[in-house]
Parts: sequence; structure tokens; C-alpha cells
Amino acid sequence: MNVVTPKRFTIDEYHRLIELEFLKESDRIELIRGELIQMVAKGTPHTVCGSILCRQLDRLLGDRAVIRGQDPITLPSQSEPEPDVAVARGKDEDYLAHHPYPEDIFLVIEISDSTLDYDQTTKLKIYAEAAISDYWIVNLNVRQLERYSQPYQNAQGEFNYLSKQISLPHQSVAIPGFEDVLLDLNRVFPKVVNA
Repeated sequence: MNVVTPKRFTIDEYHRLIELEFLKESDRIELIRGELIQMVAKGTPHTVCGSILCRQLDRLLGDRAVIRGQDPITLPSQSEPEPDVAVARGKDEDYLAHHPYPEDIFLVIEISDSTLDYDQTTKLKIYAEAAISDYWIVNLNVRQLERYSQPYQNAQGEFNYLSKQISLPHQSVAIPGFEDVLLDLNRVFPKVVNA
């Protein structure tokens, strides 16, 4: 009896598909555990929140870090996700030869509405497995920030975070790696404007 198994790609094979223009930027694909995953189209609240968040982090951190919006990061699990925001060490030019690796990253942020379950399970596990120390989910559905820290592996071999904290829009939170810098969440969550 033949068993059908999906073709899994290495990061090098994935990059080759991009070089050969088999995959294009407009395809909105990311590599997760060797599988090509179609990214969900973003609604306007998601897009606005991402734009505001990148601008706020850039304003607060300036040249102290690299703020990457929807750009790839390279993880050891044959994954190259494109988080909504990543705060990385150094300067932009440091990433000409390769995308940031886990050791380069202070913080990964996903903005979630329709992708909330995926971001709280699959994405959370790959970030924890890669030892990304801080992972945030901007939960647009309930207007709160979920802050995960302290990645670990349990006795069953599953990866997760020991700490989960909820912050609300009226609060400010310290940016991991820059505890002297506070992000005002009131500026992050888009205000609903009645037409």
C-alpha cells in the first residue's frame, strides 16, 4: 500500500523557488515546517494596525533596532514565517546576506483577527521552538495584547511559553530588550471611526 506524503521544502529549496521566480512576492506564501502556506488576505483594521505599530516602534527605538514589517525571519524548523512585525538587532544592512535568525530577534508580533487560532497555536509553537524570547499577538477581536515570554519544551516534546500576560488598550508596555522604552497601546489599536 502506497502512502501519500507531501513534499517538504528546505529553506534553501524555498529560496531557490523564489530565485527561479516560481514563487513571487504577490503569491503571499510563507514556509512553515517545510510546507508552503498561503497567507490570509489582510483586512483594513489589520493593515492599519500594522502600519501604526511599525511607525510607533520606529519612532520609539530609532537606530537602536531594526523594525521589519511583514518580512521573513529564518527559523531552524525549516520555517521562514513573515510576522507582521519583528524587532531585530543591529541595522538594516546587517540582513543583506540573510534574514534575521532567532538570536537576532528581540520581539516578534502577529496582528490577529481571522488568523487568531493559527497565531495562538502553530505560530506560537514555531516561535517557542526557535527560542524567540518574546512573542506578542495583537488580538484585534477583543482589543488586547497577548504577551508571551519564556519559551520552553514540555515532557511530551511540545513547545510553548511559560508566561502569558494580557494588556489592554489603556496600558503601556515595555518593549523587550528595551525595558526603558514604553509602548502606549492606546496608539496601537486602531480607533473605529463611524462613517
